[in-house]
Amino acid sequence: FNVKEKHKMQVSLLVFKCKWPQFDKCVSLLIYTGPEGEKAWPKKYPFCGGVFQSPIDFHKDILQYDSNLLPLEFIGYNVSSTDQFTLTNNGHSVKMYLSPTMYIRNLPFEYTASQLHLHWGNRNKSEGSEHTISGKHFAAELHIVHYNSEKYPDIMTAMDKADGLAVLAILLEIGPFNPSYEKIFRHFRNVKYKDQTVQVPGFNIRELLPDRLDEYYRYEGSLTTPPCYPSVLWTVFRHPVKISQKQLLALETAMYCTESDDPEPLEMVNNFRNVQEFHERLVFTSFHEGKLYEHFYVKKQCIINLKY
Repeated sequence: FNVKEKHKMQVSLLVFKCKWPQFDKCVSLLIYTGPEGEKAWPKKYPFCGGVFQSPIDFHKDILQYDSNLLPLEFIGYNVSSTDQFTLTNNGHSVKMYLSPTMYIRNLPFEYTASQLHLHWGNRNKSEGSEHTISGKHFAAELHIVHYNSEKYPDIMTAMDKADGLAVLAILLEIGPFNPSYEKIFRHFRNVKYKDQTVQVPGFNIRELLPDRLDEYYRYEGSLTTPPCYPSVLWTVFRHPVKISQKQLLALETAMYCTESDDPEPLEMVNNFRNVQEFHERLVFTSFHEGKLYEHFYVKKQCIINLKY
Protein backbone atom coordinates (compact mmCIF):
# COMPACT_ATOMS: atom_id res chain seq x y z
CA PHE A 1 0.00 0.00 0.00
CA ASN A 2 1.19 3.49 -0.77
CA VAL A 3 1.81 5.56 2.36
CA LYS A 4 4.00 8.54 3.06
CA GLU A 5 7.50 8.05 4.44
CA LYS A 6 6.65 9.21 7.95
CA HIS A 7 4.01 6.46 8.28
CA LYS A 8 6.14 3.58 6.95
CA MET A 9 7.69 2.62 10.27
CA GLN A 10 4.31 2.53 12.00
CA VAL A 11 2.86 0.40 9.21
CA SER A 12 5.77 -2.04 9.43
CA LEU A 13 5.40 -2.39 13.18
CA LEU A 14 1.66 -2.97 12.92
CA VAL A 15 2.06 -5.58 10.18
CA PHE A 16 4.77 -7.33 12.17
CA LYS A 17 2.40 -7.63 15.14
CA CYS A 18 -0.42 -9.10 13.03
CA LYS A 19 -0.90 -12.67 11.94
CA TRP A 20 -1.28 -12.84 8.17
CA PRO A 21 -4.94 -14.00 8.24
CA GLN A 22 -5.66 -10.82 10.21
CA PHE A 23 -3.70 -8.56 7.84
CA ASP A 24 -6.75 -6.94 6.21
CA LYS A 25 -8.23 -6.17 9.61
CA CYS A 26 -5.01 -4.52 10.76
CA VAL A 27 -4.56 -2.42 7.65
CA SER A 28 -8.20 -1.36 7.85
CA LEU A 29 -7.65 -0.37 11.47
CA LEU A 30 -4.60 1.71 10.58
CA ILE A 31 -6.44 3.56 7.81
CA TYR A 32 -9.58 4.14 9.83
CA THR A 33 -8.54 5.27 13.28
CA GLY A 34 -7.01 8.47 14.57
CA PRO A 35 -5.01 11.32 13.08
CA GLU A 36 -2.21 9.02 11.81
CA GLY A 37 -4.44 7.37 9.23
CA GLU A 38 -6.33 10.35 7.88
CA LYS A 39 -4.19 10.97 4.79
CA ALA A 40 -5.20 7.56 3.44
CA TRP A 41 -8.96 7.99 3.88
CA PRO A 42 -9.74 9.58 0.48
CA LYS A 43 -8.22 6.61 -1.36
CA LYS A 44 -11.03 4.37 -0.20
CA TYR A 45 -13.62 7.02 0.77
CA PRO A 46 -13.61 9.85 -1.84
CA PHE A 47 -15.86 12.18 0.18
CA CYS A 48 -13.10 12.42 2.81
CA GLY A 49 -11.08 14.44 0.31
CA GLY A 50 -13.98 16.63 -0.75
CA VAL A 51 -15.64 19.82 0.48
CA PHE A 52 -17.93 20.58 3.44
CA GLN A 53 -15.72 18.44 5.67
CA SER A 54 -15.67 18.43 9.47
CA PRO A 55 -14.40 19.20 12.05
CA ILE A 56 -13.39 22.86 11.77
CA ASP A 57 -11.87 25.62 13.85
CA PHE A 58 -14.26 28.37 14.96
CA HIS A 59 -12.48 31.71 14.60
CA LYS A 60 -13.88 35.20 14.24
CA ASP A 61 -13.26 35.55 10.50
CA ILE A 62 -15.82 32.89 9.62
CA LEU A 63 -18.49 33.62 12.25
CA GLN A 64 -21.74 35.43 11.59
CA TYR A 65 -24.48 36.10 14.12
CA ASP A 66 -27.94 34.86 13.07
CA SER A 67 -30.86 36.17 15.12
CA ASN A 68 -33.11 33.44 13.66
CA LEU A 69 -31.28 30.64 15.45
CA LEU A 70 -33.46 29.32 18.25
CA PRO A 71 -32.64 27.08 21.23
CA LEU A 72 -33.22 23.45 20.35
CA GLU A 73 -36.28 21.70 21.72
CA PHE A 74 -35.58 18.26 23.18
CA ILE A 75 -38.38 15.70 23.19
CA GLY A 76 -38.15 12.35 24.98
CA TYR A 77 -34.59 12.87 26.21
CA ASN A 78 -35.51 11.86 29.76
CA VAL A 79 -35.43 8.08 29.40
CA SER A 80 -36.73 5.90 32.24
CA SER A 81 -34.21 3.79 34.15
CA THR A 82 -36.40 0.78 33.37
CA ASP A 83 -35.38 1.20 29.72
CA GLN A 84 -31.85 0.43 28.59
CA PHE A 85 -29.29 1.78 26.15
CA THR A 86 -26.77 -0.51 24.46
CA LEU A 87 -23.16 0.63 24.83
CA THR A 88 -20.61 -0.90 22.46
CA ASN A 89 -16.96 -0.70 21.46
CA ASN A 90 -17.00 -0.50 17.66
CA GLY A 91 -13.22 -0.50 17.22
CA HIS A 92 -12.74 3.25 16.81
CA SER A 93 -14.93 4.75 19.55
CA VAL A 94 -17.39 3.85 22.28
CA LYS A 95 -20.95 4.24 21.04
CA MET A 96 -24.29 4.17 22.85
CA TYR A 97 -27.48 3.54 20.91
CA LEU A 98 -30.32 5.87 21.90
CA SER A 99 -34.08 5.52 22.16
CA PRO A 100 -36.09 6.16 18.95
CA THR A 101 -38.54 8.16 21.08
CA MET A 102 -35.87 10.88 21.45
CA TYR A 103 -35.88 13.72 18.93
CA ILE A 104 -35.05 17.41 18.50
CA ARG A 105 -36.93 20.34 16.99
CA ASN A 106 -36.22 23.95 15.96
CA LEU A 107 -34.11 22.76 13.05
CA PRO A 108 -35.17 22.71 9.38
CA PHE A 109 -36.69 19.26 10.06
CA GLU A 110 -37.45 17.05 13.01
CA TYR A 111 -34.50 14.79 13.77
CA THR A 112 -34.69 11.51 15.70
CA ALA A 113 -31.82 10.41 17.95
CA SER A 114 -29.74 7.42 16.87
CA GLN A 115 -26.56 7.19 18.93
CA LEU A 116 -23.89 9.09 20.84
CA HIS A 117 -20.14 8.54 20.85
CA LEU A 118 -16.93 10.18 22.06
CA HIS A 119 -13.60 11.39 20.68
CA TRP A 120 -10.50 11.79 22.85
CA GLY A 121 -6.70 12.05 22.89
CA ASN A 122 -4.28 10.10 25.08
CA ARG A 123 -2.99 10.11 28.65
CA ASN A 124 0.04 12.25 27.70
CA LYS A 125 -1.87 14.82 25.68
CA SER A 126 -5.48 15.35 26.68
CA GLU A 127 -6.46 17.36 23.60
CA GLY A 128 -8.91 15.05 21.93
CA SER A 129 -11.73 17.32 20.78
CA GLU A 130 -12.44 17.42 17.06
CA HIS A 131 -13.72 21.00 16.83
CA THR A 132 -11.52 23.78 18.12
CA ILE A 133 -12.19 27.40 19.12
CA SER A 134 -9.59 29.93 17.97
CA GLY A 135 -7.16 27.03 17.62
CA LYS A 136 -7.79 25.66 21.11
CA HIS A 137 -8.42 21.93 21.53
CA PHE A 138 -10.55 20.66 24.40
CA ALA A 139 -9.96 17.45 26.34
CA ALA A 140 -12.62 15.41 24.51
CA GLU A 141 -15.83 15.76 22.52
CA LEU A 142 -19.24 14.08 22.70
CA HIS A 143 -21.43 13.73 19.60
CA ILE A 144 -25.16 12.99 19.73
CA VAL A 145 -26.23 11.85 16.27
CA HIS A 146 -29.76 12.33 14.89
CA TYR A 147 -31.29 11.62 11.48
CA ASN A 148 -33.95 13.50 9.51
CA SER A 149 -37.00 11.40 10.37
CA GLU A 150 -39.38 13.65 8.44
CA LYS A 151 -37.83 12.56 5.15
CA TYR A 152 -36.05 9.26 5.80
CA PRO A 153 -37.12 6.01 7.51
CA ASP A 154 -33.81 5.30 9.29
CA ILE A 155 -30.27 6.55 9.76
CA MET A 156 -28.76 4.27 7.13
CA THR A 157 -31.03 5.79 4.48
CA ALA A 158 -30.38 9.33 5.72
CA MET A 159 -26.63 9.30 6.29
CA ASP A 160 -25.57 10.00 2.69
CA LYS A 161 -28.26 12.64 2.00
CA ALA A 162 -27.39 16.35 2.08
CA ASP A 163 -30.08 17.02 4.70
CA GLY A 164 -29.85 13.62 6.36
CA LEU A 165 -28.18 14.16 9.72
CA ALA A 166 -28.01 16.60 12.62
CA VAL A 167 -25.27 16.20 15.21
CA LEU A 168 -24.97 17.92 18.58
CA ALA A 169 -21.36 18.38 19.72
CA ILE A 170 -20.40 18.95 23.35
CA LEU A 171 -16.84 20.02 24.13
CA LEU A 172 -15.43 18.47 27.30
CA GLU A 173 -12.80 20.03 29.57
CA ILE A 174 -11.18 19.16 32.89
CA GLY A 175 -13.03 20.19 36.05
CA PRO A 176 -14.94 18.57 38.90
CA PHE A 177 -16.30 15.02 38.85
CA ASN A 178 -19.39 14.78 36.63
CA PRO A 179 -21.98 12.29 37.94
CA SER A 180 -24.04 12.46 34.75
CA TYR A 181 -21.14 11.35 32.53
CA GLU A 182 -20.30 8.66 35.06
CA LYS A 183 -23.61 7.00 34.13
CA ILE A 184 -21.83 6.03 30.90
CA PHE A 185 -18.16 6.03 31.95
CA ARG A 186 -18.60 3.47 34.73
CA HIS A 187 -19.53 0.88 32.08
CA PHE A 188 -16.34 1.28 30.03
CA ARG A 189 -14.67 -1.65 31.81
CA ASN A 190 -17.29 -3.91 30.21
CA VAL A 191 -16.55 -2.76 26.65
CA LYS A 192 -12.76 -2.78 26.73
CA TYR A 193 -12.48 -4.71 23.48
CA LYS A 194 -13.95 -4.38 20.00
CA ASP A 195 -17.50 -5.74 19.58
CA GLN A 196 -18.16 -6.03 23.32
CA THR A 197 -21.49 -4.58 24.50
CA VAL A 198 -23.17 -3.76 27.80
CA GLN A 199 -26.61 -2.50 28.82
CA VAL A 200 -26.82 0.96 30.43
CA PRO A 201 -29.91 1.96 32.45
CA GLY A 202 -31.85 4.86 30.94
CA PHE A 203 -31.31 8.39 32.23
CA ASN A 204 -31.92 11.98 31.14
CA ILE A 205 -29.55 12.54 28.19
CA ARG A 206 -30.00 16.30 28.62
CA GLU A 207 -27.75 15.99 31.66
CA LEU A 208 -24.85 15.51 29.23
CA LEU A 209 -25.46 18.92 27.63
CA PRO A 210 -24.15 22.29 28.86
CA ASP A 211 -26.35 24.55 30.98
CA ARG A 212 -26.51 27.20 28.25
CA LEU A 213 -28.28 25.53 25.34
CA ASP A 214 -29.08 28.84 23.64
CA GLU A 215 -25.46 29.61 22.66
CA TYR A 216 -23.97 27.51 19.87
CA TYR A 217 -22.19 27.40 16.52
CA ARG A 218 -24.16 26.12 13.52
CA TYR A 219 -22.71 25.05 10.16
CA GLU A 220 -23.04 22.48 7.38
CA GLY A 221 -20.39 19.79 7.43
CA SER A 222 -19.70 16.09 7.34
CA LEU A 223 -19.22 12.90 9.27
CA THR A 224 -15.77 13.02 10.91
CA THR A 225 -15.05 9.36 10.16
CA PRO A 226 -15.18 7.49 6.85
CA PRO A 227 -17.10 7.62 4.61
CA CYS A 228 -17.18 11.37 5.52
CA TYR A 229 -20.52 12.08 3.84
CA PRO A 230 -21.21 15.87 3.75
CA SER A 231 -24.63 15.28 5.28
CA VAL A 232 -24.42 16.85 8.75
CA LEU A 233 -26.03 19.96 10.15
CA TRP A 234 -23.74 20.65 13.11
CA THR A 235 -24.71 22.32 16.37
CA VAL A 236 -21.59 22.80 18.49
CA PHE A 237 -22.39 24.24 21.90
CA ARG A 238 -20.32 27.25 22.85
CA HIS A 239 -19.87 26.34 26.52
CA PRO A 240 -17.94 23.17 27.39
CA VAL A 241 -19.00 20.60 29.98
CA LYS A 242 -16.57 19.62 32.73
CA ILE A 243 -15.49 16.10 33.64
CA SER A 244 -12.80 15.19 36.16
CA GLN A 245 -9.21 14.31 35.33
CA LYS A 246 -9.86 10.79 36.65
CA GLN A 247 -12.89 10.39 34.38
CA LEU A 248 -10.90 11.57 31.38
CA LEU A 249 -8.06 9.20 32.20
CA ALA A 250 -10.56 6.34 32.32
CA LEU A 251 -11.73 7.32 28.84
CA GLU A 252 -8.15 7.54 27.53
CA THR A 253 -7.03 4.19 28.96
CA ALA A 254 -10.14 2.02 29.16
CA MET A 255 -10.51 0.56 25.69
CA TYR A 256 -8.80 -1.17 22.82
CA CYS A 257 -9.38 -1.15 19.05
CA THR A 258 -8.85 -4.88 18.85
CA GLU A 259 -10.78 -7.93 20.02
CA SER A 260 -10.32 -9.63 23.39
CA ASP A 261 -8.34 -12.57 21.96
CA ASP A 262 -5.70 -10.34 20.36
CA PRO A 263 -2.33 -11.20 22.00
CA GLU A 264 -1.13 -7.59 21.64
CA PRO A 265 -4.19 -5.33 21.92
CA LEU A 266 -4.01 -1.90 20.30
CA GLU A 267 -5.05 0.98 22.56
CA MET A 268 -7.95 3.14 21.44
CA VAL A 269 -6.43 6.63 21.66
CA ASN A 270 -6.33 9.78 19.50
CA ASN A 271 -9.58 8.86 17.76
CA PHE A 272 -10.25 12.41 16.60
CA ARG A 273 -9.98 13.84 13.10
CA ASN A 274 -7.85 16.89 12.44
CA VAL A 275 -9.41 20.25 11.59
CA GLN A 276 -10.42 20.54 7.93
CA GLU A 277 -10.24 23.37 5.41
CA PHE A 278 -13.28 25.58 5.48
CA HIS A 279 -13.61 26.56 1.77
CA GLU A 280 -15.50 29.87 2.10
CA ARG A 281 -18.34 28.58 4.26
CA LEU A 282 -19.84 30.62 7.08
CA VAL A 283 -20.50 29.48 10.62
CA PHE A 284 -23.62 31.01 12.12
CA THR A 285 -23.75 31.77 15.82
CA SER A 286 -26.77 32.12 18.06
CA PHE A 287 -24.87 34.60 20.22
CA HIS A 288 -23.14 37.96 19.82
CA GLU A 289 -19.41 37.78 20.28
CA GLY A 290 -17.82 41.11 21.28
CA LYS A 291 -15.31 41.57 18.47
CA LEU A 292 -17.54 39.83 15.96
CA TYR A 293 -20.51 42.07 16.68
CA GLU A 294 -18.34 45.19 16.53
CA HIS A 295 -16.89 44.07 13.19
CA PHE A 296 -20.29 43.64 11.55
CA TYR A 297 -21.65 46.83 13.10
CA VAL A 298 -18.75 48.83 11.66
CA LYS A 299 -19.20 47.13 8.28
CA LYS A 300 -22.92 47.93 8.31
CA GLN A 301 -22.22 51.60 9.16
CA CYS A 302 -19.75 51.84 6.27
CA ILE A 303 -22.38 50.52 3.85
CA ILE A 304 -24.96 53.00 5.18
CA ASN A 305 -22.51 55.89 4.83
CA LEU A 306 -21.68 54.87 1.26
CA LYS A 307 -25.38 54.78 0.37
CA TYR A 308 -26.21 58.14 1.82
